[in-house]
Parts: sequence; structure tokens; C-alpha cells
Amino acid sequence: MKGRVALLLVVGVTVSVTPTAAASVSTPTIALSIVHFVHGCHVWARSKVLGPATTISVKPGTRLKIRASCPMDFDITQTAGPKLRFGSPRLYSGTTRTLVFRKPGVYKLVAKNVQTSEEAGLETLGPDNPLRLIVRVR
Repeated sequence: MKGRVALLLVVGVTVSVTPTAAASVSTPTIALSIVHFVHGCHVWARSKVLGPATTISVKPGTRLKIRASCPMDFDITQTAGPKLRFGSPRLYSGTTRTLVFRKPGVYKLVAKNVQTSEEAGLETLGPDNPLRLIVRVR
């Protein structure tokens, strides 16, 4: 009888631990935003301003959510790295695009604003920044 109780206890613990273990290996998600900035019009931001060019390092399978919080639209192009699937290159103001970095490598992306700051009615100092993003997947 004690053997059966111990076996049931072990099975119960295994079943209750399995979902937690599966959750710990889930794919991480990183969120970046394109935000309006007076000097250069727009920059990358996370929990703080990262500037017009930034590099991040992630593990294979990481999801990157890019949100256009700036009141402009952007065309995103990939200039290096294993090919990403991201559909239309146009990212519209207020929308989010999710990219998945499945393979190890160095990915390079450029986001260029479609409208000028004057066309969007924004006050800025200096020329509009082309946004550059390097993602190192290891």
C-alpha cells in the first residue's frame, strides 16, 4: 500500500512539474518601438531610448515585436543575415510587426520613414534618422 501511495505521489509531482518546465523553454519575446524624437525625428526605444542604431543579442527562436509609435510609416528592409519572413515591408503608424529569428547569425535591418517629418507635421531638429538594427542570434 505504501508503495502505491509513493508511486502516485511521484506521478502527481511529475505531472504538475511538466507544464512549468515546458513554459520555461518557451520562446522569448522582445518589444522594440520606433518613437518620435525631436533630434533626428525617430529612434529605437525599449524601456529607454536606444538611439537611431542599436544592437541586440538573442537566442534562436526569439520573437521581436516592432511597434511604430511614431506618427509616420516606415519601410523595413533586411540587408544581411538569414532570410526573415515579415510580409509587407511597410510598417504603418500604430501597428506592430513580429519577426522570428529562427537561425543563428547576424541580421541587419533598416527602417526608413516614408513621409518626411514636415509632411507628418512634426517638429524636429536636423535630418530624419534612418533606423538601423542589428540582431545577433546565438
